[in-house]
Amino acid sequence: MTDFKELAQLLFPNIKKAPQDMEDMYPPRALKEGARVTRFAPSPTGFLHFGNLFTCMVSYKTAKTTDGVFYVRVEDTDQKRKVEGAIDVMLKGLSVYGINADEGVVGDEKEIGDYGPYYQSARVEIYQTYAKALVEQGLAYPCFCSADELDEIRTAQENESIKGYWGKWAKCRDLSFEQIKANIDSGMSWTLRLKSPGDLEKKCYFDDMIKGKIEMPENVQDVVLLKSDGIPTYHFAHAVDDHLMRTTHVVRGDEWISSVPIHLQLFKVLGFKPPKYAHVSPIMKEENGGKRKLSKRKDPEAAVTYYAEEGYPQESVNEYMMTLANSNFEDWRRMNKTEPIEKFPFNLKKMSVSGALFDIVKLTDVSKNVISVMPAEKVFELAYAWSKEYQPQLAELFAQDEAKATAILNIDREGKKPRKDIAKWSDVLDYVSYMYDETFVPNYELNGNATPSLAVKVIEEYLKVVNLDDDKDAWFGRMKEVCPLVGCTPNVKEYKAEPEKFEGHVGDVSTIIRVALTGRTNTPDLFAITALLGEDTVKARLNSALNHYKEEM
Repeated sequence: MTDFKELAQLLFPNIKKAPQDMEDMYPPRALKEGARVTRFAPSPTGFLHFGNLFTCMVSYKTAKTTDGVFYVRVEDTDQKRKVEGAIDVMLKGLSVYGINADEGVVGDEKEIGDYGPYYQSARVEIYQTYAKALVEQGLAYPCFCSADELDEIRTAQENESIKGYWGKWAKCRDLSFEQIKANIDSGMSWTLRLKSPGDLEKKCYFDDMIKGKIEMPENVQDVVLLKSDGIPTYHFAHAVDDHLMRTTHVVRGDEWISSVPIHLQLFKVLGFKPPKYAHVSPIMKEENGGKRKLSKRKDPEAAVTYYAEEGYPQESVNEYMMTLANSNFEDWRRMNKTEPIEKFPFNLKKMSVSGALFDIVKLTDVSKNVISVMPAEKVFELAYAWSKEYQPQLAELFAQDEAKATAILNIDREGKKPRKDIAKWSDVLDYVSYMYDETFVPNYELNGNATPSLAVKVIEEYLKVVNLDDDKDAWFGRMKEVCPLVGCTPNVKEYKAEPEKFEGHVGDVSTIIRVALTGRTNTPDLFAITALLGEDTVKARLNSALNHYKEEM
């Protein structure tokens, strides 16, 4: 057929603009050399998977480490799958982890930036402009095959190595202009297909930023560009959009690698320079000695909402994701303990080719480290805010006295080796429970040399001398003074040298007091705990413990 321009006018009578108009409307960005433009392109389905967050973070870092642009484009051409409010939910989920778009969709039906619209459903004229141009060049054609006819092709190809609409199976590829016009005049619906220039004997090559050099067969299929309603397929829309929005690097899951030959071919026939691709391997999880993908059906941690519900600080999740993303991050963090994560020189080429392994234990350890170096004021602020939504009991305790709550959280926090008891805000209630009468649960189990009979003697003597006005040295001095009165030594080394001479040492004495006051054998600084509990509570708990041990004797 030679009447390509006439065919293009027949198919797209309402399209008056040409590709050059679009090029003028969306010129190259004025960015410094080397700046990367990346995007997050969700469908409005509402679920933000941890894998989505991870891939999005990689895309975001790729732009930010080069002073580039990160934008959000919503791929909503499949209106049947649209969930109302889904985009807002996803964007808020990303924002929690510091991922905020420079441009694009920033809320439901809210956009900023000069390269929009950023909803694909609002860009139909743009896609059809390029589609018309492809028809004019003889690179695309209408296909009138019904669903039944396409099923027949699939059935006939059952034993073929290459399946799809191509070669002899492409029934509408060579229809004459007269046949096409007659079909349209009779009301037949049509899709627009690419007239693939692919060759079975040739390969396409591309250098993936993560996977390295990849070689694949060229695409020979005449893929659909526009559906029968004039809406583009993902393949066509993404090629047009990534070009006009001047995307330099496409970061996406590696399930899209198989589509790269189609995408590269589309960029070529459209006359566009293709972006660089970086295909991120899926997050994996160990199971029964093997590995599988993190699953939203099987794994609660697959949902990004899980981390908020459990109370993992966003800083912890970000630090953990960076350990998954770049193998050198942990060494950098050890050398740069106080530097903000934004200073880390993130590099796509240092990402795992095979897929990072999700480890909740590792996340917990990372989070303990992150929280341990937070100021008490920040720990209180974040834990209190979390508790108001997820744990009202903790919120009520904190509301009684915010200064006291902050002081509790500050115990053993400002030293060179801060404690690492808290991994997430849901740990806080248990961590502080013994500091409040409402949540204190007595537990009088002892360890070491501490026995009920020794406990009775220790508590009786300590009650005589306890004084909450003491400073720390005086407080510990009183603990030592109790030792000889109950058959213990204030010197641990002396006890170790001749244990038979003593019932215990000062550590056993302090353990008895610790257990009486907190119900635990391991706590932060006992002096600070005693001071915050107050005299009435201290004496009441000591007397309760004394009565308990007397009954045990």
